[in-house]
Amino acid sequence: MTQRREFLKHGAALAALAAAAPRDARALTQMVASGGAPLPDEAVPDGAQVKALMATALSAAKAGGAAYADVRISRQRQNFVFTREQQIQNVVDTDSMGCGVRALVDGTWGFAATRTLTTDGVAAAARQAVAIAKANRPARGNPVDWLASPSLGEKSWKGAFKVDPWSVSVEEKADLLLKANAEALKVDGVKYIFSGLFFVKDDRNYANTDGSVLLQENVRSWPLMQITAINKDFTDFQNRGNIAAPMARGWEYVKGCDLVGNARKWGEEAAQMLTAKPVEVGRYDLVLDPGNLWLTIHESIGHPTELDRALGYEANYAGTSFVAPPEKMLGKLKYGPSFMNIQGDRSQEGGLSTIGYDDDGIQPETFLIIKNGMLNDYQTTREQAKWLDWWYKKNGRPTRSHGCAYAQGWDNVQFQRMPNVSLLPGDKDIGWNDLISATDKPTRSARRTSGTRCR
Repeated sequence: MTQRREFLKHGAALAALAAAAPRDARALTQMVASGGAPLPDEAVPDGAQVKALMATALSAAKAGGAAYADVRISRQRQNFVFTREQQIQNVVDTDSMGCGVRALVDGTWGFAATRTLTTDGVAAAARQAVAIAKANRPARGNPVDWLASPSLGEKSWKGAFKVDPWSVSVEEKADLLLKANAEALKVDGVKYIFSGLFFVKDDRNYANTDGSVLLQENVRSWPLMQITAINKDFTDFQNRGNIAAPMARGWEYVKGCDLVGNARKWGEEAAQMLTAKPVEVGRYDLVLDPGNLWLTIHESIGHPTELDRALGYEANYAGTSFVAPPEKMLGKLKYGPSFMNIQGDRSQEGGLSTIGYDDDGIQPETFLIIKNGMLNDYQTTREQAKWLDWWYKKNGRPTRSHGCAYAQGWDNVQFQRMPNVSLLPGDKDIGWNDLISATDKPTRSARRTSGTRCR
């Protein structure tokens, strides 16, 4: 399953291409497209076959000595359509399907994956996961001590999409982009346009030795445009991008963005920036609208409150965490004013992290990361929740996973990843003009125009 990290990584690559309009989109497709060519129907096992293969993998893991095991068989499809002005640059389809098995042996994890979706293939992967767990045992510190979970039985979940983008012809997709490009080109000064459609479809199947069998289907869609305006003496250019957010919705979301109807307005905004007065050097109140604020929340609250990051188990591109250690931060760190509440969830309709069940076989819950301006919680999995048992007991709350276990694909091991992280509305109905009028020297940041982080 292509998850948010992969989806946003690919989207960032799209944005990078759009920011450098003269580049060839073919280079981008080679960079972002993973997986092989579309699979023929006969190569894709049906629902009954998938469940039988998962049962085989679990049985093999248990027979090999696993105290617990889970298995994911998923199919990941991606579709890209790219255009420049009145040309179709590229159309890309990728498809990948396989099986990943995780086994817990003597308090130690092992993981293995395979593309061979046969009884022998998945059983071999399960035995390999057990063997890896046993090989890892000498290097293990404390044994895995995670929360027990009851069987959920067999459950199905489908995302919020209404129209599957794979049911829409490439001709219709390309026609929409070319018509939008034509409208933007009508604006004086607009010379270059890159546009694209980016779709991901995940068919995800999961089972564990607790007795849960979870079948899930989701779609993500992202329409993109980068409109470039150049002044008459060719001494300056400005771009208008970030025209829509990626959403876990279908073709209906793309249509709702009304690319053709809005393209001229976006082109005019690019041209307006050529003559816009620069902000004078000074001290201002920066007012961010959601098109910019989401990244501030993502970087300054989302990543730092990942519990594995706060405890030093993860330190990648997003860095480590200043919200550490938890015992010195929970209930003590003031993140903002008392009306600031930040929610974590995986249930908002259309959210990129929204899912019915996580990769530990848990139904996620909604929780407050920040409550009344104070740090209130971290993002957790079944393994991590016990690490905060002292905090939950102190506050009379049950110790349970928030459902943040997440594997990027069938060939990746699951670990803690960010849910939807949102600033909740306050009690007062305050509009944009109210915010501006309440500040002495405001400057507005309406959208993110580059990869720059606001901290």
